[in-house]
Amino acid sequence: MTTAERPVVPRQSSPPDEDGGRPPQDRRRMIRRRLITATIIVLLIGVPAGYLLISAGQSRRSGEDKEAEAAALGMREGWPSRMQRRIFELPVPGNAQEVQYYETNNWKASRMYMQFRTSSAGLDRFLSRLGSGRAALKDGEVTVGARDSEIAGWFFGSDVAWAGAKHINKDPRPTQDITVDMTDPAAPVVYVVSAATP
Repeated sequence: MTTAERPVVPRQSSPPDEDGGRPPQDRRRMIRRRLITATIIVLLIGVPAGYLLISAGQSRRSGEDKEAEAAALGMREGWPSRMQRRIFELPVPGNAQEVQYYETNNWKASRMYMQFRTSSAGLDRFLSRLGSGRAALKDGEVTVGARDSEIAGWFFGSDVAWAGAKHINKDPRPTQDITVDMTDPAAPVVYVVSAATP
C-alpha cells in the first residue's frame, strides 16, 4: 500500500487526565482564587457581625448598670459625678466626708439628695459657692420637707441642733433646701435637696 492509498485518520487529542483536562497549574490558580473569594466573603460578613455582637453585649451591660442605678432606692455612698453636681449646683467642699447622694427624675422635676460631713470652714465654702452664707441658716429650722426626708431616708429628730436655709434661684436654675446638723460645730453634717425643673 502506498502512502497515497492509506486512509487519513484525523488527529486525536490526548486522553483527558483525572483533573478534567485542566493542567495542574490552572487547577492551583482556580483553588487559590476560590480561597481568596471565600476569605473576602468571611471578612465582609464575619467582621461586621462580630462587631455588632460585641457592641450589643456592651450596650446591654451598660443599660443594665444604668437600670440598676435608677432602681436603687435610698442614698448611695460616694460622690455624684461632676456633671450631676454642676446640674444641681452642689459645690461640695473638697474635704467632705461620708458623702452620700440619691437622684430622682420625673416629668415635674429632678431632685438630688445629698448629705456630707465637713469642717466649719468647709460649710462656709459650700454656702458661699452656692451664693448664700452662714447668716442665711436659721437656728432650729429644718427646711427639708417630710416627703423629701422620707425619700432620702433622713430623720430630723428634736434632740439635734438643726439650722436650715432655703436657697432660691430663678428657673431654670435649681433651688436648694439646706438643713445642717450643728451639734458639733467643728464637724457639721449637711443635708441638701436640690430641685431642678426641666
